[in-house]
Amino acid sequence: MKLRKIIFFLMLFGISILFTQCKDDDLIPIPEELVIPPPVELNLDPSLVAQGKEIFRHDTFGSEAQWTDLLELDKAILGTANGGFGPGLDPTTALAIGLKVDAEVLPQAVVDGITDGSIDLTDPMTTIALLDLDAVIGVKGSFDENKKLTSVGITCALCHSTVDDSFTSGIGSRKDGWANTDLNVGAILGFVKNAPLAAILDVDVETFNSVVNAWGPGRFAPTLLMDGKVTKPNGELATLVIPPAYGLQGITHETYTGWGEVSFWNRFIGVLVMGGQGNFSDQRLNDPEKFPLAVERGLFDVSVPVDMVDSKLEGLREYQLSILAPTPDPDSYDETSAIRGKILFEGKANCISCHSGRAFADNILHTPEEIGIDDFEAKRSPTEMYRTPPLRGIFVKSNGNGFFHDGRFTTLNDVVIHYNDHFGLELSNQEQDDLVEYLKAL
Repeated sequence: MKLRKIIFFLMLFGISILFTQCKDDDLIPIPEELVIPPPVELNLDPSLVAQGKEIFRHDTFGSEAQWTDLLELDKAILGTANGGFGPGLDPTTALAIGLKVDAEVLPQAVVDGITDGSIDLTDPMTTIALLDLDAVIGVKGSFDENKKLTSVGITCALCHSTVDDSFTSGIGSRKDGWANTDLNVGAILGFVKNAPLAAILDVDVETFNSVVNAWGPGRFAPTLLMDGKVTKPNGELATLVIPPAYGLQGITHETYTGWGEVSFWNRFIGVLVMGGQGNFSDQRLNDPEKFPLAVERGLFDVSVPVDMVDSKLEGLREYQLSILAPTPDPDSYDETSAIRGKILFEGKANCISCHSGRAFADNILHTPEEIGIDDFEAKRSPTEMYRTPPLRGIFVKSNGNGFFHDGRFTTLNDVVIHYNDHFGLELSNQEQDDLVEYLKAL
């Protein structure tokens, strides 16, 4: 009897040791420091990067043909009092609709005049003077020998640069690659002589203005004049959030729905949206069901006598690939919580299955069903799918126009809740908060 008890207790002791060992093996040590891998390193050509920087900031690709000859933006800026039409575009109004001013090119006399109020910011001619200084980011004016404005075109920087507001709101040092979330593209389209644009949609000017003026800051519709879709099935306006042009290192799907690599998209936007003078060919647009207006306008095969886009694409791409995503202030997130969030990201939540590697993206297109959203915007593209968005610098969007291609989620917490529900992750509230802190740290 005594021997039997001894054997029993020895067995219990052995089992307890076994369970203790298993428990210790299952424990994951919590790091003391949050480590974010560095971005993908690219072997870029410094001379091409420098060329691309100038192209990105200052080259209009001949878009004066659209913005001056067709839409008469130059005359809209001048206003009736100065030989144009309408009220004109004074600096106060320009800043209100999201245009930015590069403070670094302003002469001291202009800085002093703005500061002491001796320069009138309610006079359209002040805008003309700023254009002459090449200070209005993304809008480039040309002048004759008498300093008379002769034409206006736009550059990549209009949508994909902002400023640090170091002088005042809307005036400061450039931040290239940042989405201009203040830019009201619709208001600008409603400001010019837009009868030709309204005609493409087969609506009157009043109707066209009512649509584009409702878009709001930081939104645009790059395929509106190709497919004619003004609203989603639920009645919401069919717009996209202007994306940043930074953090593209290691990314092969640079657009929301994977239209093509960065130089393809630069050509697409440069020719078909900005109105630049360049050749463009993509038979995927020759689809009368999906892109009726593109077929009607022949946008699937555009040919011009002198291509002012093609030779710029290599340098432009090189510069864009040189712009790293911004890094967050260490005080903007809780490091301990972010460390726990990283463990969840790579473990229980399995975010890493799509947001993998140093680019935090798998470079794979996914069906709408996979990510649990509608297919509206996907169907407006040839791929009918959505990319995995890179996550570096995602904290910036918290102060922008929302997350996902159309800004449908206001906060990072909303994004985490969506995927928690969609994938049945069963994350606790604390785990969701930890995951958000990690995302804020990327």
